[in-house]
Amino acid sequence: MSAVQLNKPVPDFTTPATGDKDITLSDFRGSKNVVIYFYPKDSTPGCTTEGGDFRDHHEAFEKADTVIFGVSRDGIKSHENFKAKQGFPFDLLSDKDESLCTLFDVIKLKKMYGKESLGVERSTFIIDKEGVLRQEWRGVKVNGHVEEVLKAVQSL
Repeated sequence: MSAVQLNKPVPDFTTPATGDKDITLSDFRGSKNVVIYFYPKDSTPGCTTEGGDFRDHHEAFEKADTVIFGVSRDGIKSHENFKAKQGFPFDLLSDKDESLCTLFDVIKLKKMYGKESLGVERSTFIIDKEGVLRQEWRGVKVNGHVEEVLKAVQSL
């Protein structure tokens, strides 16, 4: 399966989520825009700040007929703890097999302390009510990002 492309339909997927359920993209077709944000790891400083920003703007996203999903390679148990501790009103998706990370092409070579490793590049995607990818941000810097995503969703 090739990676998603702007202004093209996103292939349907089903993946495990918090709340002991599976999320299927096509379930939102015709009714909701979908924001999917990929982050490196639960309970780390940048990821906590980003999730908190989405939490704090959740009501505005709901008014714009938009659901939010956070995605990382962490397991459901880790996600449940992170979601509960931070009071996230949206589900976190577990991508242990990296199928979503591959579909959205967010696994990148990263350098930290002189060592290279493959990791999740902080990225956000907006999928409209028809299942088409309308906007993407890659290599996201957390500060001010959620406000930018919200404006983009409100303009759909």
